[in-house]
Amino acid sequence: MLRELSVQNLALIEDVHVELAGGYCAWTGETGAGKSLLLTALGLVLGGKASADLVRAGKAEARAAAVFDVSDPGVRAEVEAVLGGPLDGNGDDGQADQLILTRRVSAQGRGSAQVNGMPVTVATLQALGERLVDVHGQGEGRALAEPDRQRDLLDAHGGLGPLVDAFRRRRDEHEALRRRRLELLHHAHDRQRERALLEFERDELAAADPKPGQVEELTRDAHRLANAGAVREAATEGYARLYEADRSAQELLASVARSLAPLAKAVPELSEAAATLERLADEAREVAYSLRDLGCRRDDDPGRIEEVEARLAIYRRLAARFRCDPDDLAAKRAEVETQLATLDRDDEDLAGLDAPLAIAWEALKQAGTALSAGRRKTAKRFARAIRTRLKPLGLEAARVDVSVVTTDPGDDPTAVAPGCSGADRVNIVFSANPGEEPRPLRKVASGGELSRLTLAVKTVLAEADRVPTLVFDEIDTGVGGRLGAVLGRTLAELARHHQVICVTHLPQMASYAARQWAIRKHVEQGRTRTTVSPLDKRGRVVELAAMLRGDSAAAGTRKEARAMLEEGKNGQ
Repeated sequence: MLRELSVQNLALIEDVHVELAGGYCAWTGETGAGKSLLLTALGLVLGGKASADLVRAGKAEARAAAVFDVSDPGVRAEVEAVLGGPLDGNGDDGQADQLILTRRVSAQGRGSAQVNGMPVTVATLQALGERLVDVHGQGEGRALAEPDRQRDLLDAHGGLGPLVDAFRRRRDEHEALRRRRLELLHHAHDRQRERALLEFERDELAAADPKPGQVEELTRDAHRLANAGAVREAATEGYARLYEADRSAQELLASVARSLAPLAKAVPELSEAAATLERLADEAREVAYSLRDLGCRRDDDPGRIEEVEARLAIYRRLAARFRCDPDDLAAKRAEVETQLATLDRDDEDLAGLDAPLAIAWEALKQAGTALSAGRRKTAKRFARAIRTRLKPLGLEAARVDVSVVTTDPGDDPTAVAPGCSGADRVNIVFSANPGEEPRPLRKVASGGELSRLTLAVKTVLAEADRVPTLVFDEIDTGVGGRLGAVLGRTLAELARHHQVICVTHLPQMASYAARQWAIRKHVEQGRTRTTVSPLDKRGRVVELAAMLRGDSAAAGTRKEARAMLEEGKNGQ
């Protein structure tokens, strides 16, 4: 419940603080005094659109703050769910049961929002506002004429939220499968072209059969084969010089070693030298044998050279084609195989979507059927309840019916599902006078009739509506004084379940309020400012008299105002 509303520097409002209470509260005042500005301030703290134009001329910023009593466990739980944690405050001083929403707007258009002193986003204020206040503006009657609004009201009356949620879940599941199928179909042609290219690359790489490290090995072979003649010539010459020729290196080493051997006993140093020479002679002989074998080998095979060069040419061509190192071609082959496997899976997924899509479509249709049945069952009760509430509002002979027309979604699982609220079109038809056939509201109802219909619907929904505060902004539009008392009694009845705040020009409506505030406009020192004053009984008599006859109201008018107050008190 809204306990306090504070506004500073908002257009004509310089500094206003309103302390509210439960029940039916009326805000009255002449046109242009600033009643709408109070609702604008309330809209700001509930996450409404902010603008620098709202800031009072010459001031740095506008500020609006609202204090809500959230001691009701259900309301408190919803608030804490939005905030994601418990409310701060000390239960001993009542602060834990208070929710303070604050909104600031600077003259430059920048703004900020707070909840109990902590910064929050405007979206958080909006989410809290949906759970705390339901504002019915002057356009609410026109909104009632819209089929979507009528459907929502029917669902609220029948408590059909769980069925709506179940339908939306089934719709989301079907839509996800349908979109996946469309995506796969959309890319099917691209997949075919990509598959053709990948298969060509796969076959080309498979024919080449690249191996890691093979290029280095082939390069070595190519170099060896290209120099086979020079190698053979050098090996043959080396063998001759080391071993076969007269006075070969091996023979010289062995001869010197033999000449030193007899002297080794007398000169120990010669013993070591002789041993070294003998070892070198043996090693020279072994090297010579190796060179002899190498000189006899025939590596200059033209066929083998061509084969190696051809293989290296394949590596170079594929490396250039795939823009990679030759040693990475084997990895590229594996990558192409993986891409082809992915395309195969996409094709399999497309074929495999048929059954799940059909199952999801049937589940969607079943959920829609259950929702439609619930709406048709509720429609009769809803129409009957509205008719009952219209009688005391001066529409005793009015006829109201609620029709539910369901569009068959068909049997094609690939079709687009009905909207988020189902396949039903709800239509409230109305006839104010006997003998007239009921027709849709937007075609037959006047402004006054729509206002009364709106109030009747809100009264019907009062029991189920958990929003604690209802705000009505001039719902008396198009309603004369004769019916004002009827509307006032209805609002007083509605106030048994909710806090009701009503901005009205009709004294008959205001007289049924438990409390009343006068909103006035004054000019001080050349500046216009708005004030809001709570009225005691005497003040209410004066205000109601002014609403009846203007500032020239005589004693008789004040007597009439007192009688209206007394009647309103008895009707509360």
